[in-house]
Amino acid sequence: MHLAYPAVLSALLFCTGLYGVLARRNAILVLMSVELMLNAVNLNLVAFDVWLSRAAKETLHSGQALTLFTIAIAAAEIGIGLAIVLAVHRNRGTADIDKLRDTAEGPGTGGSGIEDPGSSAAEKAEATA
Repeated sequence: MHLAYPAVLSALLFCTGLYGVLARRNAILVLMSVELMLNAVNLNLVAFDVWLSRAAKETLHSGQALTLFTIAIAAAEIGIGLAIVLAVHRNRGTADIDKLRDTAEGPGTGGSGIEDPGSSAAEKAEATA
């Protein structure tokens, strides 16, 4: 089998995952797109390992070993990421990335959400007008 077939498939998978990361607003779909990108990298690692092992007599199969490490890291990443998304969803009620971007700011505040104790309601109304 030629190296071009898995390389093209890997490029298509990676581009699909990249589109998912850039276009989606749901945090779970973004995590799924990152997993798709990691699987494209794994496919490339295995394909190049098989392709390079034909040339060498003694092979270490380092591409396949690195793929196993990548799968283990991806499993840990998706577990931690999903736990964070679920905790944020419980607190905020949404998993929309645009609404979660400024977590330090409260709703309707333009700054850090910390009010000046010395300012009065009239000064606040004057500042917003």
